[in-house]
Amino acid sequence: MSGQFYDVIVVGAGPAGSYIAYELASLGHDVAVFEEKGASGLNVCCTGIISTECFHSLGLDTDVILTEVNSAKFFSPSGKCLRFQTENVQAYVVNRLLLDKALASKAQSQGAEYFFSSPIIDIIPGKDSIQVETLCSGAREIFSARAVVLANGFRPKLPRKLGLGKIKSFLVGAQAEIEVKNVDEFEVYFSQEIAPGAFAWLVPTSTNKAYVGLLATAQAKLHLQNFLNNLFCQGRVISREVEIEQKAIPIGNLARSYGDRVVVIGDAAGQVKPTTGGGIYFGHLGARIAAEVLDEALGSDNLAAGQLSRYQKHWKIKMGKELSRGYWARWAYAKLSDHQIEGVFNILNSGGMAEALLNSSNFSFDWHSRLILAVLRHSSAYPLLKIKHLLFRETSL
Repeated sequence: MSGQFYDVIVVGAGPAGSYIAYELASLGHDVAVFEEKGASGLNVCCTGIISTECFHSLGLDTDVILTEVNSAKFFSPSGKCLRFQTENVQAYVVNRLLLDKALASKAQSQGAEYFFSSPIIDIIPGKDSIQVETLCSGAREIFSARAVVLANGFRPKLPRKLGLGKIKSFLVGAQAEIEVKNVDEFEVYFSQEIAPGAFAWLVPTSTNKAYVGLLATAQAKLHLQNFLNNLFCQGRVISREVEIEQKAIPIGNLARSYGDRVVVIGDAAGQVKPTTGGGIYFGHLGARIAAEVLDEALGSDNLAAGQLSRYQKHWKIKMGKELSRGYWARWAYAKLSDHQIEGVFNILNSGGMAEALLNSSNFSFDWHSRLILAVLRHSSAYPLLKIKHLLFRETSL
């Protein structure tokens, strides 16, 4: 197979990679997708919660949906609960295996060619093309293309080798699928003891099954096991002997998400919500923008970095400010003690503030910064004052 030439080679068959493959193939470009796993969607550490907007934008069928989300319970360090509910469905919990397979199938239906069990070893830019070295069925193969899209998740090696920089900060996510009792709503737990610097979750996927997981600055697997032990002692989990998966989640962007004949999308570029660690929606937005820029660049046969820099310019306009605010909000939250987090819950629970924010125009499942700013601007109480001070000191809002 060595020597095959494509318009675009996509590295990674996750949601962002398969979506851009679909878009480019639909526009008539010759596309190949290389994935190191044996199939799409295998061994994915992801809860699969996406907004209704994201679901419809991806063009998915309803058979990928596990459950609908229109309510949630938020727990403070002491166990105080704030429950929110909306009339309309805000999000879906999707089966990631089926979602990834569905997006790959859409790309293949437009002519994109998939190579599974094919990890990328190296990428070598050239004047007239770019080469990709891979292991196909254990044999080294060289493929060439006019351009390459890196959509292979948070893997620093290739972007760094291509001179695009390195994302230095990250959280670690840990998750397991468990059997549960009496879990019928999305639950979120805030405590520096349970999940240092972030939060934990319990997400029902069927009558007696759920995803349990957390984000943490370190030792996520250990913290999750402790959280599971607590749930087991409460009688909410049938067994605590489960298989825990882990994943590094970038907090920050690449210095450059483009180069000569190269663009980087999704987790690989840092297109991840800093507040929740969710990457499907922002990765999807990045893929759409990259497809538009690449289509124009391929049509004009100008794939130099200067031309492809338009991709970074456009995605930064779309979500750069949201990401920046999210980084500082997450950083400020990580500075709070459990006592201070308890104070935040007390403030939100007073005077109908939480309900008012939920029903305001600032509420969005995907865009969190407006809601964060609304909370900060309308409160002078400590510890929200501390978050406001940290946030406004570090970034202009």
